[in-house]
Amino acid sequence: MPPFLLRTGFLLAVLWLALWPALGPATVQAASPSLPPVGHVFVIMLENKTYSETFGPASPAPYLSRELPAKGALLSRFYGVAHFSLPNYIALISGQAPNPDTQDDCETYTDFVTTGLGADGQVIGRGCVYPASVPTLADQLSAAGRSWKAYLEDMGNDPARESPRCGHPPLGAADRTQVAAPNDQYAARHNPFVYFHSIIDGPDCAARVVALPALSDDLRSAATTPEFVYIAPNLCHDGHDGGRPGVLCANGEPGGLASADAFLRLWVPRILAAPAFQKDGLLVITFDEADVPEIGDPGADASACCGELPGPNVQPGQMIGGVASRGPGIAGPGGGRIGAVVLSPFVRPGTRSSQPYNHYSLLRTIEDLFGLGYLGYAGRPDLRPFGSDLFRSSGR
Repeated sequence: MPPFLLRTGFLLAVLWLALWPALGPATVQAASPSLPPVGHVFVIMLENKTYSETFGPASPAPYLSRELPAKGALLSRFYGVAHFSLPNYIALISGQAPNPDTQDDCETYTDFVTTGLGADGQVIGRGCVYPASVPTLADQLSAAGRSWKAYLEDMGNDPARESPRCGHPPLGAADRTQVAAPNDQYAARHNPFVYFHSIIDGPDCAARVVALPALSDDLRSAATTPEFVYIAPNLCHDGHDGGRPGVLCANGEPGGLASADAFLRLWVPRILAAPAFQKDGLLVITFDEADVPEIGDPGADASACCGELPGPNVQPGQMIGGVASRGPGIAGPGGGRIGAVVLSPFVRPGTRSSQPYNHYSLLRTIEDLFGLGYLGYAGRPDLRPFGSDLFRSSGR
């Protein structure tokens, strides 16, 4: 707390934090009747590619850019909400806007220090691991009696770096997963669930935040498949590392979109063949942010959509990664145009949508599908969830 804060103000802030879980920052609203009866949602998050690089004619990812859109829908105006990586993941599961530490990818794993509460369910302050009073999609699903699970490739390969279950750095310590090792390319910053005390301090984190191999068994039946599935490849297979002439992944693989495409060729058919997906599934494949080789480059894509607000914790001129920030995207208002592919029995193959969406839109869509309230900026009245541009008008 600032030293000038009066005792009465301090007590009021504590009271608000105590009451917040009961009052809830989410706006309670029933699922839209126009949405199809999706019962299982799968999300695969890739890394750091602009729309033109991924879906353009010279794309090194033909499976993602051509084969999969032909089976489902291509969202050509899907945007990240920030640079660098972590605030996009945070936004996806909580609706919280960036703060300077998450923008800088939380190289030190510190607690988020709350100094107040803002509009639209935003917490004011800075840091990495949000207090237990800040709810997430995982908390919503658990409270509604719905199942969820996060599957992280390579998590726990090196137990000296992180646990194979609910793997994260010690509080106050440097994040050793910021750089890939040949035998362990897990990145905690691509696992948003470990940035919330409501999850890491809970009894179920070890059972619900697990290494990727567990997904194969869980897909065997609809009964064993969680209703919400989050998948994060390792730093090579998500396209983050490598992918440039003379630059390979830590394990010697090519990396970039070529390795991301190979990962999708392996796992997407398994998901599409799973009983849960065939029954009522929805698979979304997208990226965290557009490519940012040099964040200070005036040509860096930091565009935004959907009336995105910067949030209460991002101020012009703040130094992020050695650059004076101009918004959530450091070089601008957002995380750039990235695109997304959506596959479902409820989506007509070959659909193309130019409707603008972002990570807050995706969170709102998932909340609508499961009949949940809205968290943070997912509850903005001008934000549009997935709709008739995407889903079949008459079901399957």
